[in-house]
Amino acid sequence: MEKQFVDVIYDRRKLAAKRGKGYVEVRVYLGRNERKYFPMGMASPDEWETLAASEEVTQLLRKCKKIVTAMDVLDEEMTMDNFNLHFYGEEVMQKKEEEKTKEPDNSKKSFLTYMELALDSEELREGTRKHKICAIETVRTFGKLNTYGDLTPKNIIAFDNWLHDGTRTDVTCYGYHKKIHKWVRQLYQMGEIPQDPYQVVTLKRGKCREREPLTELELKLMRNYKFEGKLARVRDLFIFAAYTGLSFCDTQTFDFESMTKKEGKMYYIDGSRIKTDMKFFTPILSPAMKVLEKYDYQLPKISNQKANDYLHVIQMELHFRQKLTFHVARHSFATMALAHDVPIENVARMLGHQDIKTTQIYAKVLRTTIERHATALQRSIS
Repeated sequence: MEKQFVDVIYDRRKLAAKRGKGYVEVRVYLGRNERKYFPMGMASPDEWETLAASEEVTQLLRKCKKIVTAMDVLDEEMTMDNFNLHFYGEEVMQKKEEEKTKEPDNSKKSFLTYMELALDSEELREGTRKHKICAIETVRTFGKLNTYGDLTPKNIIAFDNWLHDGTRTDVTCYGYHKKIHKWVRQLYQMGEIPQDPYQVVTLKRGKCREREPLTELELKLMRNYKFEGKLARVRDLFIFAAYTGLSFCDTQTFDFESMTKKEGKMYYIDGSRIKTDMKFFTPILSPAMKVLEKYDYQLPKISNQKANDYLHVIQMELHFRQKLTFHVARHSFATMALAHDVPIENVARMLGHQDIKTTQIYAKVLRTTIERHATALQRSIS
């Protein structure tokens, strides 16, 4: 029969050498697989015996020894379950058993924290990561989807109504839901929440607004207009994007020395898109080259939000009907290239499109090209 004993031990986890202090514990040993440790505090190697002799430790030692002696006298099986029954009492042990069988209450867990941790574990392109961070911050601002318990159909509908405050399109709102739903679905599949609220609500997907690029005449008007200060710098960035096809974030990381190649008399940008990491190869047309020369080949730096704010002022100043954003500059480049009969496969490469179907969206707005080709076709069959 194995010997049973109760004693005080120090630094079982070998922490003192690393941290300068180790745990003082009361050990109850009933057998090789039947042992229990009561942590009593931390102490240095010089101080632990003082803690071990304290009244609190002494009383616990006395109690544990009495229990082990009683179990031996009563000829009870020397198991930790029996020891705990004596130590805590039958009522407490019964409650502990009931707690084990209860369904865990996840309602107070933080949904915001889960999304952040899930995002950290995903391997994403930097552009995609930024969009997902934006979705998380939008949920944080809404303030009513903070916990697992908040993930109800009622709150998802309230979130959707909050998103549709007039500052976002249906497509933008649906995009937020799409990103958030992925994490909600993960929680449901893991059994962390009782239902996926998105399965019982219907959300408006919306349609993308038809792209309205600037015409070559409008671009020329914009190039020649006398702006000053930040308006001039933002206008110049827009012109550079409109005559290269670069997105705003790609203009902000553009480096002339490392990203350009000269073929004949023309420079080309050979790079990768920040958003998708797709390679692109696009010409720097003469208006864009003049912008580079103006700024000594170093484009102005500004935030996207501020740039678009200034573009709104430029739009009002020029009396343009369409809302100006840096997306419009990229669209203008694509439609201009297609209008001048650049093959759509080449335009896709210039823009860094992964799928040519994306480029085909721009082709839909080219009524003038259709009319020109139709006139030539009519002449050929006359």
